[in-house]
Amino acid sequence: MDKFFASFANATARAAGSPLAFLLCVALVIAWAVSGPFFHFSENWQLTINTGTTIVTFLMVFLIQNTQNRDGAALQTKLDELIRSSNAGDEFMGIEKLTDKELAELHEKCEAAAKQSHAALDRTRNERARRGHKGAPQEATPTESKA
Repeated sequence: MDKFFASFANATARAAGSPLAFLLCVALVIAWAVSGPFFHFSENWQLTINTGTTIVTFLMVFLIQNTQNRDGAALQTKLDELIRSSNAGDEFMGIEKLTDKELAELHEKCEAAAKQSHAALDRTRNERARRGHKGAPQEATPTESKA
């Protein structure tokens, strides 16, 4: 049942997102609008489009959510495998299950590490510029006044 629903959800999401599906929906809305005078713009005429779009939207929400859940799980699994097989910290595996507070703490830790990396990179660039290495920024450090 799971495989059937996954296949059905994927196929439906793919079909619903196609240009042909969009054009068919536009044609349906135009046909409905053109039929208005024939039905004297009655409440039943209006109810037809409202009911149809509500039912389609209701069902599509579940199909699209299922597809996104599987895509998200697959992406997390791929990222976890990359983390596991690299020198990255294992603490990042499964972070999608952390609380908002735990995620914020981990984010702050990453920002601090990024600032340290940028500072080290700036120091390296400045040192290269000071030594006159080719490709180093020309004005990497402010000129010091000699008194």
